[in-house]
Amino acid sequence: GRPAPDRSGVNTMIIRDFHQAKNTDRRVADQKWESVRMLLADDGMGFSFHITTIAAGSAHTFHYKNHFESVYCISGEGSIEDLATGTVHDLRPGVMYALNLHDRHTLRCKTEMVFACCFNPPVTGKEVHREDGSYALENT
Repeated sequence: GRPAPDRSGVNTMIIRDFHQAKNTDRRVADQKWESVRMLLADDGMGFSFHITTIAAGSAHTFHYKNHFESVYCISGEGSIEDLATGTVHDLRPGVMYALNLHDRHTLRCKTEMVFACCFNPPVTGKEVHREDGSYALENT
């Protein structure tokens, strides 16, 4: 198993309020999307956790070559296309997808969509999407 985290100087579990976090540097935005990073690598959890909002009518191609990602749709309607196979899956509240093969994909948002996302390895909060739709693997 994983060793217990060093809790020296920390005497409580991690509690963060999305409404407060979105007004800090934990909010990262690009054209037509924003992500509030609720957990980052330096939180020591082994994954990062994000609430991501994507604009209606937008399409985004991503390819997380260095990260696994799972995504749960909280609200909105759209689709995800697996670019290796051309298969399109509808997305709506309650649907989860996991990019377990570092799948290159296009996300299309019919309406504004809100997702809860986990990344492994965790992101540091400093990443930006590269031209190929991936994040570089940061040294943590």
